[in-house]
Amino acid sequence: MPHYHSVGNIPHKRHTQFRKPDGGLYSEQLFSTEGFSSNYSLLYHVHPPTQIIRVEEPVNATPKAATDNILKHRSFEGFNVKPESDYLKSRKIVLFNNDVQLSLAAPQNGNLDYFYKNADADEVIFVHEGTGTLHTQYGQISFGYGDYLVIPRGTIYQLQFDGSDNRLFVIESFSPITFPKRYLSKYGQLLEHAPFYERDIRQPKELITIDRTGEYLIKMKKKGLCYNIWYANHPFDVVGWDGYEYPYALSIHDFEPITGRVHQPPPVHQTFDAHNFVICSFVPRLYDYHPDAIPAPYNHSNIDSDEVLYYVDGDFMSRKHVTRGMITLHPAGIPHGPHPGAVEKSIGQKETKELAVMVDTFKPLFHTDIATGIEDENYMMSWAE
Repeated sequence: MPHYHSVGNIPHKRHTQFRKPDGGLYSEQLFSTEGFSSNYSLLYHVHPPTQIIRVEEPVNATPKAATDNILKHRSFEGFNVKPESDYLKSRKIVLFNNDVQLSLAAPQNGNLDYFYKNADADEVIFVHEGTGTLHTQYGQISFGYGDYLVIPRGTIYQLQFDGSDNRLFVIESFSPITFPKRYLSKYGQLLEHAPFYERDIRQPKELITIDRTGEYLIKMKKKGLCYNIWYANHPFDVVGWDGYEYPYALSIHDFEPITGRVHQPPPVHQTFDAHNFVICSFVPRLYDYHPDAIPAPYNHSNIDSDEVLYYVDGDFMSRKHVTRGMITLHPAGIPHGPHPGAVEKSIGQKETKELAVMVDTFKPLFHTDIATGIEDENYMMSWAE
């Protein structure tokens, strides 16, 4: 997890008087995603963060399965999801289970007319196309192509894009997003064998305190329902904070691949960990260097996990007809592997330029009607000689 960080002005001791220039008290808020039993941060607001003045009836945003057929290899053309002007409306859930929801989004604008708070899930937003700034109570984070934006549940945020051509792959986790334990020392430092380091983690900066009162709309998701809630003051009225729980960015381009004499299994690509699923990064790397090595992955049976690959860029030696933004789903229970001819073709190759995000879940995934609308129905037969 990200280490201790502090931005702005904070008192010498926590839970003590911290006064404004006019003599009034700043309002302290403890922010944690696991009660009082795990990482947290302490934020200091100009106004109490509890002043809700209006609430509307919620709208159901729970995804529905298009079919009960979960034993079929599937492929979806992600860039066929049409752009939407509004950020939240652009997020289209394509795959889901009780642990995770995977969405595609092509927002033309951010959500600068409102704020968003996901009270259900940590979010990992992979930026495929576009640049901009993530605005939060903790400060700002600039983002661009290849960035993972990791946003803890309960974070109030806005996304500001620099242009209208944006593509996102959004992972919503109903458990905290962490780094794999095998990468960490018993004190939490990333170890020497980890494929990234603390200096690769981009923390919030440029904290801007906005001291305004009025009516500020926060769209909030809780238990699959979306609420419109109005606050009496701007939620970014924080003068300072410190702690371990905050949004951050990590670029897939800073992931250092682990290679070997023979083909390495998928866990070497793991980037993040969560309950019942993992997130991995496939990046440009040298191929295996045993003289008889076969660079293409061996056939394997996913008995315990569904494998999802989101293709970003580059050529993939194991797949035919890969397009940018494509998603493949190889479900638990049936084997899969390289397409016909891919094994022989890979022999003698020295490197790959592929770039992809993989999500392996340990419970079956269901797809939505939106996914059906962008599905390649011929994919299942692509292994037939």
